[in-house]
Amino acid sequence: MRKTSRGFNEIKWTFSSEKFSRKQEAERIRWDTPLITNAVALGASKFILLTDVAGVYRDYHGDRELVSELRADEARAMIRDGSISRGMIPKVEACLAALGGGVPSAHIVDGTAPHGLLVELFTERGVGTMLVP
Repeated sequence: MRKTSRGFNEIKWTFSSEKFSRKQEAERIRWDTPLITNAVALGASKFILLTDVAGVYRDYHGDRELVSELRADEARAMIRDGSISRGMIPKVEACLAALGGGVPSAHIVDGTAPHGLLVELFTERGVGTMLVP
C-alpha cells in the first residue's frame, strides 16, 4: 500500500494462472482462492473476473443469449442442469464464493473486448454477466 499524490491509499493485486516448477516447466495454478480471499478480506464492493468469454449464456428458444444479471440461486441451478458447463463452472463458482463471503456483486467480463471493463462498470446493462446474491 502506498500514499498517492491525491492522498489516497492504493492497493494493486496481480495474480498469474501459471507458476514454474523446479524444472522450469510452466504449471497451471488455481487463481480463484487467493482472489476471493483478498476480495472478502478487503471488503471489496465488486469481484471482477476478466476472461476470454463475454459471460454466462442461456439458451432461449434455440438462440444463445448473454445473461446480463444472474442471481446466485439461478447460477447454482444452471450448473446443476448443465446450462453452465465446462470452463465456465470454475468462473461462476468463484463468483458465488465471493458473494458468499459478503462481496455485493461479482462480474464476468470479456477482457479482450474494447473498453469491456468500463462498459460493464459504468452502464446500466454492461457487457458481461453480473452475479448478485
